[in-house]
Amino acid sequence: MTDPDIPDFSGLEGGEEEQAAGVVRDVVLWYSTQIAAEHRAAVPDEERLEELKAGRQAALADQAQLATADPQEAARIAEVYAARLKELNAS
Repeated sequence: MTDPDIPDFSGLEGGEEEQAAGVVRDVVLWYSTQIAAEHRAAVPDEERLEELKAGRQAALADQAQLATADPQEAARIAEVYAARLKELNAS
């Protein structure tokens, strides 16, 4: 059974890389927004900042990997990041 909140990228005719890049970009934006908010806090949580920065760095690395990914790998990355974005938004 598929989760209706996670986009289904299966069966796409091309464009997998663009779809994956978009969802990875959304995850990077989420991390960047959280990092900025933590910096603005009266007393920033340094441990949380490090976790957020590590998460953003991992997403940026996967985003760079998309440049050479085949359609199947791009679709896999899109699925992973769609699930991650859903989880991040729920937290």
